[in-house]
Amino acid sequence: MKKLTMKKGSECMACLGCVSACSEAFYKEFDPDKSCIRIVEKNGVVKPAMCVQCGKCARTCEHGAIKQNAKGTYVIDKKLCVGCGKCVEACPFGVMVMPAGAKNPTKCIACGICAKACPMDILEVVES
Repeated sequence: MKKLTMKKGSECMACLGCVSACSEAFYKEFDPDKSCIRIVEKNGVVKPAMCVQCGKCARTCEHGAIKQNAKGTYVIDKKLCVGCGKCVEACPFGVMVMPAGAKNPTKCIACGICAKACPMDILEVVES
């Protein structure tokens, strides 16, 4: 399965480079609310929150619009998606987004754009 991860032992400096790259790739603008990666603080440690490809969104979708592709990454079939947003609500990490006015939600597809944008080189797309 192809997914985005944070390299072990690395530290995030919360520059938002990954957040910006993701929102610009999907929505052509920098807007943290439109990014599929979030910067969070937990126990005094700042780190990116990202899709772990758990499949909860797919199991929640009543229309079968979220499926695993050949590499095991969950992707949204926009032809089947009705835009109900139940998958966004079900995401345990809060990294599926559906901005106001959008017809469909967006989720991480492990494209690596955020990893390339990270000046600290802490993100990577791996096969697991």
